Parts: sequence; C-alpha cells; structure tokens
Amino acid sequence: MPKIVDHDARREEIAQALWRVVRRDGIRAASVRTIAAEAGWSAGAVRYYFPDQEGLLKFAMDLVVRRVGERFEALTARGGTKGSAGTVALRYLEEVLPLDADRMAEFDVWLAFMVQAQAETGAGALHTNVETANDGLRELCAELLTALSDAGALREGLDLRLETERLHALLDGLALHAVIQPARSTPTRVRRLLRLHIDSLLGQKPLQT
Repeated sequence: MPKIVDHDARREEIAQALWRVVRRDGIRAASVRTIAAEAGWSAGAVRYYFPDQEGLLKFAMDLVVRRVGERFEALTARGGTKGSAGTVALRYLEEVLPLDADRMAEFDVWLAFMVQAQAETGAGALHTNVETANDGLRELCAELLTALSDAGALREGLDLRLETERLHALLDGLALHAVIQPARSTPTRVRRLLRLHIDSLLGQKPLQT
C-alpha cells in the first residue's frame, strides 16, 4: 500500500524548523535553504509545501495563533470555565503569556515576526497578520472583561473600553518583560502581577488559587 502522508503535519514540521532558525539566528536567516537544512529536508521538498517564503512565514506565524486557540479549547474541555469569574479570566489570560518553554518559544518567534512586520514597506502579509493577531488579543481582553461585568464582579464605574486597552497593554508588557528579563520576570511574578491587576478590577483581596 502507498504510504499515507500527513501533509498538515509536514507543513507544521517545516514551520517549527523555521521557528528554531528564527530563535537561534534571527528572521533574516530564515531562507528556504536554512529551513530545509534545519528540518533535514531538501529545499525542493520545502518548496513543494511552500512555493514562496512569504507563504511559509505566514503559515509559521499563523501557527503561533493556532497554538493559543488550541490551548483555549483544551482549557475549556478540562472545565476551565468553572469557578469564580476572576479565576476563570486568569486561566485564559495566562495562556497568552510566555510562562513555560513552549509559550516562550512562541513569543520569541512572534516578537521576531512583529519586528520584521514593522520594517516592511506597505501593508505586507506579516504586517497584516500582526494586526489581526493583535486585534484578536484585544478582543479576548474585551470578552473576558465583559464576562466579569455581566457576572456583576467588576467594580462599579469602570470604563470597559479603557480597561480593555489597559489589560491589553499589561499583557504585552508582561510578556516582553518575561522575555527580556526572565530571571526577574519569572512565571510566578508574572502570574502575581496579572492577578493583582484582576483583583484591582474586582475590588477585592488577592484571589486565592
């Protein structure tokens, strides 16, 4: 029987090779040749799945976003929506922060893509992807804060639009600090700072987890 090839798995394998090249040598080193060598494939095999570099970069970037979505789905399946509204919000917010090796790798790659997108002239594919993902994170913040508001958990008088921007900025800052100063911005510290912010929105003592 002919061997069944999982093409989606092959594409993801190539994208992960790109991640490794980007983390080690920077995005400028992510040519088809270097990615093929990293994956242990021929350049022709890589081009079979990704005829141009732009398509490969877009897929690798989309993979970061997809991984976050998969964690959300897994968290929900494990009963992540159970518990107080504040605790639930924290669970989901932590999934977008680089709090373990896998999420650190995702953020390293994401940061490299974001810097490259800013260097693009015009609205290139990377720039568009960065904006889309950034809008998605802002939407997550808005949805979680709305859920807290609907549950009657938020302090009175808060401007949800303003608090959405504040939470979005906090997540970006915490993630960046975790990458720049990992010895200082440890997962424990990042979680605590995020928890303190949520507590301030709820107007209560620090959440017990």
